[in-house]
Amino acid sequence: LPDGQDLPLPPVILGELRKDAHNPTVCFYGHVDVQPAKKEDGWKTDPYTLTEIDGVYPVLRNLYGRGATDNKGPVLAWINAVETFRALKLAMPVNFKFVIEGMEEAGSLGLEKLLEENQCFFSDVDYIVISDNLWLSNKKPALTYGSRGNACFFVEVK
Repeated sequence: LPDGQDLPLPPVILGELRKDAHNPTVCFYGHVDVQPAKKEDGWKTDPYTLTEIDGVYPVLRNLYGRGATDNKGPVLAWINAVETFRALKLAMPVNFKFVIEGMEEAGSLGLEKLLEENQCFFSDVDYIVISDNLWLSNKKPALTYGSRGNACFFVEVK
């Protein structure tokens, strides 16, 4: 911070669920943080508290969860998919790895260092799914197939 104070970085969760060495391994990335929350900036709810607010009709309630679409909901969808396969006792079509971080909205400070320090975690990853997007409307989720600013290289020097 400008005053010289150091704050601990929010956690990053690395998780894996391995079942079959013959299946490809997919790593899912998502974040569970939100934009900085100051009520004086117009926010009506706390960023980490699911809040029930009366709906249009007296019998309906609306639940508000800050960051539900960017990006807590998509992260939870992948976890629920794994839970469903397990509950139904179905063979999973892929092996799962997860990277869930708590700082994407503020620039992912520390994530690059953590990933460099845990390269063995990614050594068997065949595919990476970046689950960080929003819904285009109430009925149309976005399926992003490219992101600006991402570049991947493999260089071998002898």
